[in-house]
Amino acid sequence: MSDLPNCPACASEFSYDDGLQYVCPECGHEWSKVAEEEGADDASGVRDANGNMLADGDSVTVIKDLKVKGSSLVVKVGTKVKSIRLVDGDHDIDCKIDGIGPMKLKSEFVKKA
Repeated sequence: MSDLPNCPACASEFSYDDGLQYVCPECGHEWSKVAEEEGADDASGVRDANGNMLADGDSVTVIKDLKVKGSSLVVKVGTKVKSIRLVDGDHDIDCKIDGIGPMKLKSEFVKKA
């Protein structure tokens, strides 16, 4: 039997080693070996789109145009957001964006600046 981990997305036992990451042939999910080795102790942290850990007070950059609900405003790509606060929930970043005001962002749409 293989000593490789099961796929975290679909629980398939047919994952394989592909250099620096593991790959699931059934669902196509790819995950880092480093993340697998760090285990669940780092799983509670918030990570940006590139996998970097975020902390309160960090500055981040938006990587995708984001429409603001209930408004015609758009947060443009490259907008730098300073002094973020991490919160629990679906939108895990609480911040204030110049020209728009207070907002909640998802960490998957930002990268650490």
